[in-house]
Amino acid sequence: MDPIHRGPDESGHDTAAEDARPAQPAALPERAAQAPARARVTRIVSGGLLLTVNPVDGSEIEPCPPGEEPPPARRRTPEERAEAARATTVPAPPGPTAPELPLLERDEQRARLAETLTRGRSARLTGPDGSGRTALLDAVAADCAGLAPDGVVRLSGHHRTAHELLQELRAAVLHAPLHRPDRDGLSAALGSVGAVVVVDDLEFGGAALDELLAAAPECAFLLAAAPGAPAPSAEARIEEVALPGLGRAASLALLEAAVGRRLTDEEANWAGDLWFESEGLPLRFVQAGALLRQRDRLRVTPAEFDAFGALEEAFGPGAGTGGTGPAAGPVPDPYEDPDVELHEVPLPSLGEGAAPAALLASRLSRSAQATLRFAVALGGELPHHAHLPALVGDTHADAALGELRACGLITPVGPRHRLAGGVLTQLLAHGYGHDAADRVHTAAQHYAWWAGHPSVGPERAAAEADALLAVLGALVGGETGAGPEAAAEHRATAVVLARAAAPAFAAGLHWGAWERALRSGQEAARLTGDVAEEAYFHHELGVLALCAGNLARARAELEASIGLRGVLADKRGTVAGRRALALVTDLTRRREPAPAAAVPPRADSPPRGLPAVRAAAAAPAEPPTELLPPVTAAPPAFPDSPDFSEPAGRGPTLLAPAGPAPAAGGRRSLAAGILTGTRRNLAAVGAGLLLVAVLGTVVALGGGSGDDDAPTSGTVTTDSTAGQGGDDLPDTGDGTPAEGGTDTPAGTGTPPSSSSGTPGPTTTPSDGTTASPTATDPTATGSPSTTAPDGTDPSTTSAPGATDEPTTPGRPTPTRTTTTSDPGPGPSSSSPTSTPTSNSPDPEPSTSSATPTTETPTPSDTATSESPVAEGSSTSDIAPEPPTAG
Repeated sequence: MDPIHRGPDESGHDTAAEDARPAQPAALPERAAQAPARARVTRIVSGGLLLTVNPVDGSEIEPCPPGEEPPPARRRTPEERAEAARATTVPAPPGPTAPELPLLERDEQRARLAETLTRGRSARLTGPDGSGRTALLDAVAADCAGLAPDGVVRLSGHHRTAHELLQELRAAVLHAPLHRPDRDGLSAALGSVGAVVVVDDLEFGGAALDELLAAAPECAFLLAAAPGAPAPSAEARIEEVALPGLGRAASLALLEAAVGRRLTDEEANWAGDLWFESEGLPLRFVQAGALLRQRDRLRVTPAEFDAFGALEEAFGPGAGTGGTGPAAGPVPDPYEDPDVELHEVPLPSLGEGAAPAALLASRLSRSAQATLRFAVALGGELPHHAHLPALVGDTHADAALGELRACGLITPVGPRHRLAGGVLTQLLAHGYGHDAADRVHTAAQHYAWWAGHPSVGPERAAAEADALLAVLGALVGGETGAGPEAAAEHRATAVVLARAAAPAFAAGLHWGAWERALRSGQEAARLTGDVAEEAYFHHELGVLALCAGNLARARAELEASIGLRGVLADKRGTVAGRRALALVTDLTRRREPAPAAAVPPRADSPPRGLPAVRAAAAAPAEPPTELLPPVTAAPPAFPDSPDFSEPAGRGPTLLAPAGPAPAAGGRRSLAAGILTGTRRNLAAVGAGLLLVAVLGTVVALGGGSGDDDAPTSGTVTTDSTAGQGGDDLPDTGDGTPAEGGTDTPAGTGTPPSSSSGTPGPTTTPSDGTTASPTATDPTATGSPSTTAPDGTDPSTTSAPGATDEPTTPGRPTPTRTTTTSDPGPGPSSSSPTSTPTSNSPDPEPSTSSATPTTETPTPSDTATSESPVAEGSSTSDIAPEPPTAG
């Protein structure tokens, strides 16, 4: 028995071995765990379209079926609004808590803003970073909590457009999951919303701000912006409130509140100089209070105040042997306890007090310093504290956020934090950005894994959108300073991150972040040469533009995606792109304006659509109908031309239908005369055009028939000149007859059958003129010969045995002709029954003689070519004889 290849009779009979083999129940769970998790597919209704967000194959869009319409949106209850407000505010960070600071010298602005909102008007608060805008907004929002029926809605304008803020306002007041209305639906939904909307860190103005205010007419807006933000338009009914700096006394009081004790004289003098330097900016005194707190801790032994072990971590083992947790008790005041030994630590300099970020960071824990380096690498954006342990590599790194906030180095922005104003510049000056490229790449790898994890919901990904977009921007558009291989690796990581984050942003209804992520991913894919991913991003951008109503951009993006996928032979992606493109075509046809209805002609408009000479006055009441006398023929507006006189016994031809009799007065007669003359002019112009067309047709037909009937010579020598189009037949000057000709009486009208014409011998006359040869006999084609005005035939013949007499219509004409100049006005046909062709020579006027003349060639003339003999004819060399003019 073969243990490897069993026979058919041995299969399934080895039951003893199977019973003896131990069972492995753990194998199946391991395989199930290794199976890839199913992608989260989300269906969103946007306007009249159904969007299916598929992270694997790309999004699909179609008209919303009848059974997929979302239910009507309902208003949120006060409990739901409070829950939504907590989700949009920044949570308290772990770690040491910052001291509670009072709101000083802001009572006037606070009362003014509250009064403005109470009247239902909007206000705009302007102040520099660190002036206390957020603290004042919190106080005013608390004062207006019960003012509006829908309460107070807090929004963040950081990296937000007007349309995105309106969508967030609707989501905060109305409950409609997985539904994002278009602009028309959004305006209808916000028309009945009445709330006090507080927007911090506003970044737009002008027309965008007017759109924001007009979309929610029942809401009162309280806006806060930096001085560099665009100003409102002149038509915006919004009240401006400026936020000045603090006074000297208020600045010292704020510093004492931040330190937690009274200031010494030395510290008070130092604070006065700082107030003059910073112009009373509250942030500088918050940071100065953190500097004084650190100085107090440095003046005593570490064992007496290091409750959190920060100094031991920062300065090494043995730096502190005191408590290690928050329960170790508060930090003792070195100036109140006489048993505490103080060390001499100088005050910070005025420059360090005005730019204290580097000094404050140097006295923080290593986790806090690493967090600052990540924030510098991301352009000021700070990751959520839940990501800090994975990024820093410390399980307690989330407590670093509390240290940074207590020192005034970070400030809340919506539900997250970012570096305070001026901190980024100060840290960059002290070398905190030397390893930014590696930190950005580390953050990108972490976020790519986190955003694509099935346990991460779209709402969590949308809340972390600012940090994710900062990572993408640093990888794609920033100067990382890495080598070519490292730069390529960073861009590839950016493609993976954008591929994972974009569907999460779309499902979380954060479509502004969705678009920015797609743009960054498309650029990264283009730089790396990943055609498949570039086609995916183009497709997603087309779908997004289609949802936004931008059909032109949607068509361009979808066509680019279809082209790239066609190169890759991606049939499934190509079909999805063509479906979306067909939807774009249908929507474009629906938006095309309907053809304008035909406007009925005005009653006072003249017939045939001619414009009226002047505006017609209001028609008076119609008089009663009465018999009018016979109308006599009015004189024509323009005299008739003598060339177009009417025949006798026939009336004038009317070019327009006769209208009613002109009323009394000059205005009607003038209008009638102008209209009648215009019609006659139009008729005359039409007749002229018709005549020109007929003459052109005749000339064209004549030229075409002449080219067919008159074969011309194909040989041109240095002693001859070619004829112009075969119309002129110059004399050869040798009198040699053409070969192959037949003796046919001229004027019979019947063309004889002849062989193809060839050029005859070319001679040069003695007077130096060049005679152009021709082998075509104009009289042999059935066309009449031309005669001079005196009745003589200008063509002369010369043949062996023939007399030198002019050619008569009754005699056969020889095959050689010589044309001369004719001073007459034009040739006349000798036979009216013959059809003139272009083979007949055109006589040219001569000023020297009125009789036809010929040129006699010299005997020394030699032939330059010989004419081929037609079939059935013979060839003989006959000496030419000079022709005699008739």
